[in-house]
Amino acid sequence: MAGLLATESAVISVPAMAARALRLELDLTPKPGLVDRANNGSHQDMDHALFLRSIAAITPWFSVFEQAGREHAHKAAGVQLRLLRPAGIACEQAMFAATGGVNTHKGGIFSLGLLCFAAGRLQGQRRPLQAETLCRQVSEICRGLVARELAARPQAVTAGEKQFLEYGLTGARGEAEQGFATVRRAVLPFWHQEQGERRLQHALLRLMAANPDSNLVSRGGIAGLRYVQDYAATLLAVGWDNDALSEMDRALMARRLSPGGSADLLAVAWVLAAVQDGSVQRP
Repeated sequence: MAGLLATESAVISVPAMAARALRLELDLTPKPGLVDRANNGSHQDMDHALFLRSIAAITPWFSVFEQAGREHAHKAAGVQLRLLRPAGIACEQAMFAATGGVNTHKGGIFSLGLLCFAAGRLQGQRRPLQAETLCRQVSEICRGLVARELAARPQAVTAGEKQFLEYGLTGARGEAEQGFATVRRAVLPFWHQEQGERRLQHALLRLMAANPDSNLVSRGGIAGLRYVQDYAATLLAVGWDNDALSEMDRALMARRLSPGGSADLLAVAWVLAAVQDGSVQRP
């Protein structure tokens, strides 16, 4: 049975899923505070066309991440992140070259790159490819990341370091080290309650209500974060439609709030749900 599962999982292409997830997240409309087909959200330096160029530039790297995971599959989990980083940096450089220096997908590269790398590692070990095992692999690869890169810093320099010192927020590093716990708890159990675009919008609202999004804190402080969390929770409680999401979009744009961290996690959620449901995506 284990051999059969390994054979079946080999036809599931996580890199193809990652690229598809980025495009689905981009095209989802309306999407409060974020670039979509209707507007640029709370961003003055980004639009739909720029995101398309970014996706095209980084898509080939997802297969590179997966291949690296296969090549290093039998090395200790503790050294995997160091082995992945050169490819991650090169992918970011490809993104910046395509966007003229605009950070469109740095968070997505980090999270989806880890999923692709973890998938390759599982394949290299001939272990079944499942949402649970993918998340566990990412957690093991990132073990100690927050302690090394946030808690151990004597002086905060980056926005992420400042947010950790001021508020204890761990951002994308903490989410990865916890095996995408927010996605697993707030989204996946509710994935089949909706269909189509509404499913993705429902997932995004659930993420915005639960995720301590560092992008929101950077733009609006803790008050901005709480505003978006409360707004999303209210819509989930009382009901929502596209008009309600468009109204939320206008409210977030007026406050220059962009839940970019939740957008990244939405792409992660789609990949994990597709793996969980046994979807087959070929490059």
